[in-house]
Amino acid sequence: MGDEGNPQTTRRTTRASLSSTPNPKSSKGKLKSCNLLPLTIHDLAYGDESISFNDLISSLPGRRAQIIELLHLLGPLDSPMFPVFVYGGASTGKTSSILQTFKYLKRPFVYCSCITCYNPRILFESVLNQLLLHRRNESNRYSSTKRCERPSDFVNLLQEALHNVVDSLKGNVEKSSSKKSVGRASGKMVYLVFDNLELAREWDKSSNILPFLFKLYDILKMPEVGLIFLSNASPDTYYSDTGYVEPVPVYFPDYTEDELRQILMKNQKNPKLYSSFLEVVLRPFCRVTRQVDELLTAFSSLYQIYCEPLDDLGIVPNEDMKRKLFSHLQPHIGPSLNETFKVESRLSSEASANTNKCKGIAKKVGVSESSNEIDFHMSACAKYLLICAFLASRNPATLDASMFDSTGGSNNKKRKRSSEKSKEKKEIAEQELLLKGPGTFPLERLLAIFQCIVSVSECLPDEEAQGDGGLEGESWTNGLLSDVLLELSSLCNANFISKGGSCPLEGANRYRSMVSEAMALKVAKSLKFPLAKYLYRGG
Repeated sequence: MGDEGNPQTTRRTTRASLSSTPNPKSSKGKLKSCNLLPLTIHDLAYGDESISFNDLISSLPGRRAQIIELLHLLGPLDSPMFPVFVYGGASTGKTSSILQTFKYLKRPFVYCSCITCYNPRILFESVLNQLLLHRRNESNRYSSTKRCERPSDFVNLLQEALHNVVDSLKGNVEKSSSKKSVGRASGKMVYLVFDNLELAREWDKSSNILPFLFKLYDILKMPEVGLIFLSNASPDTYYSDTGYVEPVPVYFPDYTEDELRQILMKNQKNPKLYSSFLEVVLRPFCRVTRQVDELLTAFSSLYQIYCEPLDDLGIVPNEDMKRKLFSHLQPHIGPSLNETFKVESRLSSEASANTNKCKGIAKKVGVSESSNEIDFHMSACAKYLLICAFLASRNPATLDASMFDSTGGSNNKKRKRSSEKSKEKKEIAEQELLLKGPGTFPLERLLAIFQCIVSVSECLPDEEAQGDGGLEGESWTNGLLSDVLLELSSLCNANFISKGGSCPLEGANRYRSMVSEAMALKVAKSLKFPLAKYLYRGG
């Protein structure tokens, strides 16, 4: 399973020997690879030391309900199970919960991640290597025990390997019961765990790898085999009409602020000092992201700055010291928030560079800069969302099709003829809508306008928008939809967009833009976006 692990991650080192590749340049690595004992059936279990249920719960703050649900689905020892689909946002503890649960149960399993197993052949061979207790090393030229590229071949080899493993487990149980000793691998079942399943959709658009993996339960027909899938995407994005037993879903929600505090406080040398640091930074950063890995990256540098005035890092800060440390850290929080909140794009970076050029020109001409600039930090994604919300509140919904067509709303040749009365009624209705002030709009309309705006930004006539540095519509709508929704929530918390109650007919929440036209024009100007072209004036 070492193929799937990050070299900087140590949580899976106990199973890394199954397929890891030692450094051939290191003499120590050569000696270790030569002196390693042959793998046994016990190496399919995770961890050398056993943990109690209390240790399991305490090691994963905020995941007690999910762990209990997993234990219920896995059932007692040697009990058959339906496939399980564990899903949730990134960095919500899905993988850690599965690994620690199997460590607690001491049950043998095979783990494969679609991050490092980046095509079907590597995924198939990784599963077979672990089941056949094959260690890739210099003696076998780091090759797999079986070369497998087709799903049909994988099924045949997998069934053979699973039968061998199950027979070994049964023999291990009989020996342990006769000798009245407990082996490290418990039970007669083996589990197949597939992590980061959403990445398999990008391997080949015409590939049937995902339906094949979901059908393994029906194909194998082995009650001694359990299947567990982990994904950042919900199960609805995978379902098809091919027909298979639907996995039992287990949802991992985002961490709350208190749960994040418990996670970040673990293994701190000075808990009281770090607690005072979290009191300053945790709440504002939680409005931007709740991913533990992003928070750890941001807090690592901020905590060093926070401790700079201290000579002794073991000190317990009093109230005066906390105020002094906060004053020292406060100027650095804003830029760090901006870096965490920012979605990288060459368009935004070059636009900011062009803005700096415009500053110099404005100073020479004597024009004030403050009237054309926004004086707060905001990412490119948040700016586009703000523009889309402004357009959705100010423009009638009936004009969306004409405003955001493939020609940018400038082609009027294909419009159908209509009577003068119908035109007058339409204009009167649209003008009345403008007189009512900013209107409300559903989330679906906001995302539709956002997708159109992003696609328009790819073909801006400015030199800054040319090349591959624009905001790619496909990546925003697919890979970063969760980030877009998170930034929408942040804009609502900052009162740029108000979130109202649900409509009784639609059954969904509605939103309203709270920014003025002058503010919207400033934001659009910072992105070089022609807002006036898409704004309905009622003329």
